[in-house]
Amino acid sequence: MSAAAPPRRLVGTVRHGDRALQTVTLGSVVLILAMLVVLLGDVALGGARTLTWEFLTAAPRDGMTAGGVFPAIFGTVALTLLMTLAAVPAGVATAIYLTEFASTESRLARLIRVSVSNLAGVPSIVFGLFGLGFFIATVGKAIDGVAFGGQPTYGKPCLLWSSLTLAILTLPVVVVATEEAILAVPRELRDGSLALGATRMQTILRVVLPEAMGGILTGTILAVSRGAGEVAPILFTGVAYYLPYLPSHLNDPFMSLGYHVYVLATQSPDVDRTKPLLYGTALVLLILTFLLNLAAIWIRSRTRRHSRAAA
Repeated sequence: MSAAAPPRRLVGTVRHGDRALQTVTLGSVVLILAMLVVLLGDVALGGARTLTWEFLTAAPRDGMTAGGVFPAIFGTVALTLLMTLAAVPAGVATAIYLTEFASTESRLARLIRVSVSNLAGVPSIVFGLFGLGFFIATVGKAIDGVAFGGQPTYGKPCLLWSSLTLAILTLPVVVVATEEAILAVPRELRDGSLALGATRMQTILRVVLPEAMGGILTGTILAVSRGAGEVAPILFTGVAYYLPYLPSHLNDPFMSLGYHVYVLATQSPDVDRTKPLLYGTALVLLILTFLLNLAAIWIRSRTRRHSRAAA
């Protein structure tokens, strides 16, 4: 028998094509990183001088040309936490149904997946109009008519409706991330749990979800990142131009850092005086979003360590 021919080496056009592709992709990465550095650098340099203890703890004053942003910080944190509490359980429950209970031929499952995909592509301003029409004009007024004798208590823009509107906005992120995480759990773990006598629900709660917790928290991080800086969905559902007090109830209006940036940039009577406040508010929003993400990443890391230790 004759010896096998040695493998042919890729030369010429193919090698040049590889180099060109490598150059283009590397250039794209460098361009994106440069844009990010310029953006963050501009915000950091412009807002660093404004970032004082008074700025972080005081309320705006003198027609939004002085003072601080503490009411906006408080409102943003409260809004993000309430949004997370509403979006994550609903998103996880939806993903569990799609992966563990629904059959591949289920029309309801297909309808849910199509709805989630469509939600991901809806402009954020549409969510704000939906929140105004459904939560405030329908649900809120119905609550007022039943429980408060028609007095406008929940049938008005407030923190609760803004949080639920953002929860719907970020729901597709949580559903998709959780579904992918659950599908990545090996089938053998489910079969082993069921073979040992565990029920299907026990298997999901004690085997599947702990294994998928990293992906679920990744979806939570992405949801927080998007929801914390959104402005359009809360324009009609609860955010306020200025408040001299902090919201103490779910039906109170609130201030938000994202909307505060918008107001300072577009509606200020004295642009020169408010420019330092504008940069300072933008910097605080970036830092706050980073800290919220960092907290979620820390929780995810601890969860993974506990899972590995238990295994």
